[in-house]
Amino acid sequence: MKRKRFTEQQIHDILKESEAGANSLELCRKYGISKNTFYNWRSKYGGMEVSDLQKMRSLEDENSKLKKLVAEQALDVMALKAMLAKKY
Repeated sequence: MKRKRFTEQQIHDILKESEAGANSLELCRKYGISKNTFYNWRSKYGGMEVSDLQKMRSLEDENSKLKKLVAEQALDVMALKAMLAKKY
């Protein structure tokens, strides 16, 4: 199944429709998302504005890059320690 990526604006609009009184199951059907996705969005992004969503997504991207960098450095350190520990 093809994965759809919704922009911050689209997520915000869907959640605003829900807050305005629209039925969540109808919204899920209308936008082609699962109930779980909708409720995850609501718990994660509920009460946020579009600018907050954009900041949060950019911070998440930066955080994942930094985690990858730290993992690579840890791997390098382990390899260097293994090389130094060998007796020739």
